[in-house]
Amino acid sequence: MFTKILIANRGEIACRVATTARRMGIRTVAVFSDADAHAQHVQACDEAVHIGGASPRDSYLRADRILAAALATGAQAVHPGYGFLSENDDFAQACVDAGIAFIGPPPSAIAAMGSKSAAKALMERAGVPLVPGYHGERQETDFLLAQAEAIGFPVLIKASAGGGGKGMRIVQRSEDFTAALASCQREAEASFGSAQVLVERYLQRPRHIEVQVFADTLGQTLHLFERDCSVQRRHQKVLEEAPAPGMTPALRAQMGAAAVAAARSVGYVGAGTVEFICEAQGDTVGRFYFMEMNTRLQVEHPVTEAITGLDLVEWQLRVAAGEPLPLTQDQIPLRGHAIEARICAENPAQGFLPSTGTLRTLRTPQASRFTPGAVRLDSGVAQGDAISPHYDAMIAKLIVHGDTREAALARLDEALSALHITGLQHNVAFLRRLVRADAFARAQLDTALIEREHQALFGAPQAHAQQQHLRDALLGATLRWWLDAAPSAPAASADPWSRRDGWALHGHSQRVLQWRWPQPGGDQTVTVQVQQTREGSLRLLWGDASVSVQGLQRPERHRLLAQVDGQPWSAHVDRSEASDASNASNAFDIFTSAGHTTLHWLDPLAAPSTQQAGSGQVTAPMPGKVIAVLVAAGDAVTAGQVLLITEAMKMEHSLTAPRDGTVAELLCGVGDQVAEGVELLRLE
Repeated sequence: MFTKILIANRGEIACRVATTARRMGIRTVAVFSDADAHAQHVQACDEAVHIGGASPRDSYLRADRILAAALATGAQAVHPGYGFLSENDDFAQACVDAGIAFIGPPPSAIAAMGSKSAAKALMERAGVPLVPGYHGERQETDFLLAQAEAIGFPVLIKASAGGGGKGMRIVQRSEDFTAALASCQREAEASFGSAQVLVERYLQRPRHIEVQVFADTLGQTLHLFERDCSVQRRHQKVLEEAPAPGMTPALRAQMGAAAVAAARSVGYVGAGTVEFICEAQGDTVGRFYFMEMNTRLQVEHPVTEAITGLDLVEWQLRVAAGEPLPLTQDQIPLRGHAIEARICAENPAQGFLPSTGTLRTLRTPQASRFTPGAVRLDSGVAQGDAISPHYDAMIAKLIVHGDTREAALARLDEALSALHITGLQHNVAFLRRLVRADAFARAQLDTALIEREHQALFGAPQAHAQQQHLRDALLGATLRWWLDAAPSAPAASADPWSRRDGWALHGHSQRVLQWRWPQPGGDQTVTVQVQQTREGSLRLLWGDASVSVQGLQRPERHRLLAQVDGQPWSAHVDRSEASDASNASNAFDIFTSAGHTTLHWLDPLAAPSTQQAGSGQVTAPMPGKVIAVLVAAGDAVTAGQVLLITEAMKMEHSLTAPRDGTVAELLCGVGDQVAEGVELLRLE
């Protein structure tokens, strides 16, 4: 077994590999960019080597620097994680040539499966069913359009060398094909260094099911069952679960055998995933077709670990060291059900636009609240860390396990309610709605589930639920403000003239607070009266509502407990003070079992903000690079027309005209790096 390995990656997967290596007594070497000098994965390893600038092209994609770091530190092997160089056959070969073990498949297997087109041709010769499509070398726009028309719309354009939903577009009509192709090719070139694409028929209700395979150097190849990854947004996975709902034992055996045959056909070694696209038939799985093979560990591998009780990273290390697989096919257990939710810095209401910022709060589920081993959180960040525009937007992976799918769903909802994040946009509330959606609960799965359930996932909540949510938020924010205003010493010994809570010598004290409640249709202002009796109880009044509060306690800085109208009530409330006098509000983030709400206290002593949004401006929604300018000064445009395309966090983002008008001025050019909020174009 190795005594030292280098982890050629960052973030969550680097921390994950380091955890297993430490348990096995293997020392680890981290590599890091300028942006990651103080990152969690650097702290998780025994040594760390700086390899370049913040951009992946200057650091995590620099094979020469990574190999130099491995040689300089005496690492015997390199674990590539996933993404970056994990499926780069040249890098794998360079490791072998340098006398360093590559913890992954042979370079020849990576090359064989690295091109979707070549892999499909290989599978076709092996008799594995394929979705009708064009997988050849010709890439002229007119030729590919003709192929798409012959296949029949809708079609799916996919980057031949890609994965993770990048360089992928669904095209419903022939007139949209050319623009979609150009966008795919740009994204594919930027992400994978190759603009080659393939075109396939798009199945109307596809399910995405993948099979985990493993092979050793001694000729044994097996599978560790399947995972359902159908729930996706922007062609990227959101929820993954194992085993796949609606999978019969016969179909599981058939799909597993096909995956093992695919791995054997290329002399595979190590961990890999064979992905199939399947026809959904109600809540069961229909016919399946080979889609691609990922020659690495997958993001969602923890759900397989949960249902088998195995450590797949340990298996990777043992196989790379020449050891046999620890179990045979018949010995691999299948226990219960597991689901993984990807916690991402993004705004679901704005097309899942990635978000950047500092994790002001990152409070995670407490293990003691759950059955041991039933809840797991894999993350590469901690409270106070920043999510930057240089890398992907994933904050963490939340994995739950239960005896049944229903038990796992309930556990996931509870764990999501205990995951508190502030400082940037995120998808936790969306995930709770998704987990509770009727279609997901009934396992009516396909890749269009989010679009199909759009009203339930993005529509306004019912009035009663909205008012209950507001009630809890006003309680949490007001009570936190009240406790912050009270003296830190007991009232009997405190100077009453220094109190800030409205203390009065006679009768009731009263304060009036104004709260701003951000809403999609426009912010609302709510005025709350707080009355305190001499006995110390509180009454809160707003509108036609009033509540009585007794026994208010703060056992922890951010945790509040009380009796509200005689019923137990609790919340976590995080407060962010205004950073300058021009900001007339303080943010209070209130977390209850119902969810998360942000209220802003309108401080009457703060100067009002004078900042106003410019009319007709098109600004950068986040830091990124301008990759296409589609209009010129003087052009007439219509509302919704795409004007510019930027690239950030490995994805393209189209910026559209906010209204009809004429382009008065272009303030950027192709290739410009722009900061969030910078004006890029002005309309008149």
